Amino acid sequence: MRRLLAAVAFFATWSSGAHAWTVDGITADPQRLVAAIGVVLFYVAASVLLSMRHAARKRVAEGLSATDGAAGSVLVAYASQTGYAEQIANSTLRALSVANVPSRMVSFADLDDDVLRKAEIALFVVSTTGEGDPPDPAVRFVRSVMRSPVVAPGLRYGVLALGDRSFTRFCAFGDAVDRWLAERNATRMFDAIRVNNGDPDTLALWWQRVGELTGSKVDAEPAAATSAWTLAARTVANPNNPEHAACHVTLRPQGAAQVWEAGDVAVIEVRNDPAEVASLLEKLGFEGTLQLESGGRVLALSEHLMMRELPQSDAEIVALARMSPALLLKSLKLLRPREYSIASLPEDGGIELLVRQARRPNGRLGVGSGWLTQYAGVGDTVALSIRANSAFHAPPADRPLILIGNGTGIAGLRAHIKARAEAGATRNWLFFGERTAAGDFFYRDDIAKWRVARVLERCDFAFSRDGEQRSYVQDCVRRRAYDVRAWIADGAAIYVCGSLQGMSGAVNDVLGEIVGAQVLQELVETGRYRRDVY
Repeated sequence: MRRLLAAVAFFATWSSGAHAWTVDGITADPQRLVAAIGVVLFYVAASVLLSMRHAARKRVAEGLSATDGAAGSVLVAYASQTGYAEQIANSTLRALSVANVPSRMVSFADLDDDVLRKAEIALFVVSTTGEGDPPDPAVRFVRSVMRSPVVAPGLRYGVLALGDRSFTRFCAFGDAVDRWLAERNATRMFDAIRVNNGDPDTLALWWQRVGELTGSKVDAEPAAATSAWTLAARTVANPNNPEHAACHVTLRPQGAAQVWEAGDVAVIEVRNDPAEVASLLEKLGFEGTLQLESGGRVLALSEHLMMRELPQSDAEIVALARMSPALLLKSLKLLRPREYSIASLPEDGGIELLVRQARRPNGRLGVGSGWLTQYAGVGDTVALSIRANSAFHAPPADRPLILIGNGTGIAGLRAHIKARAEAGATRNWLFFGERTAAGDFFYRDDIAKWRVARVLERCDFAFSRDGEQRSYVQDCVRRRAYDVRAWIADGAAIYVCGSLQGMSGAVNDVLGEIVGAQVLQELVETGRYRRDVY
């Protein structure tokens, strides 16, 4: 107690500017005593809080004390098809590092029994692709690790499951990993967090859990490096097919040059149709120029609405009409970014995209395709970030490459062909399918030049509406079965880009017929069969 009084006396005289102090003398001035006690209590509370945070970090560090290089850290494991799970895993790793928590990251492609047995705390960031399937890099893990009798009683874990509710088996692979770990006697630190289409409200739960693990607050996923780009050019890529119009869009950076690789993804911050926003404001009776603050920015109400999901039914509009403009903004979610395969290389001076116009049930253009192909004008600014997609990066230049795609999927393949040309790799075979040669032969001139330059050794095309009998890209692959087998025997990799529904599954089935299920699985597990489908 006397030490506490001495501290009180010190703070009282220090705060009043006195040069001398005594424990007994402080009691002569009650006001100074009260003020000093308040300062000391604040000091004590702050010290306790800092001690608690330090203790939490120390507990994590002690719980992870290593006996070898594989242990001694929080394990962050990711299963990613398009790079999104990998991006969140990277952000999780950074949050742990900032809090001085030892951590390491590993892809499911490299995750095995030994790594899991040595781990004491693990965070799993797991995507589901298609109708409940694991991402391609996780296929080996499913076959070898999830079917093994590995037991991990000392492992504490958490699962972030990423998926899309438009598919029947939402987050199925993430759920499977969560159940498998629990069955192996690992301990859940929290219930699996299931995220639909990158929903930020649900993702906030993940960052809260990461914060609890580190003993420090993690507000949200560290923002991607979004930058400003100019929509430099836009041309219709299939002018003879206005019913299914697609545009070649060129974006150039307004700042420093950006770097990416073939296979990476452009994540675009999209905007609504200005006419649709104006119509909504008129129905609600709100003034579009009204200045409001939201998300730390003061903008006109019309500008805020350009960035939010708009109501699609009269009933929704009637409900919103009862709200104030400020409450209206709180009730409408921000538009989620749209993702597009990049069709160019940094050496081209900008990002090039192939965007097909999509229609909603009400006949309006889809938000993403509408923004890039119509609403944004040439010269306007477009905000985007580049997401690495290592699961679709290029194979070694000396490896033969079979490229298979349909529709706008040719965009992702185009970047790979450009990269192969730069690397001097000429053993490339392109399969491409669309409706008609006259109306939908995307990048026809580019392909002709690559054939003349011998960048493309072989090309096969399937235009389903041109013949009396429908023929698709998978049929084209089947007809070339003998040569496809020969290329695979020579070490070829197979890259598929295009529609998930229909094409991707059909091509997979045909490849299974050609080489057998076991060989096809080996191609997936060794990274020689890769898919970027949507």
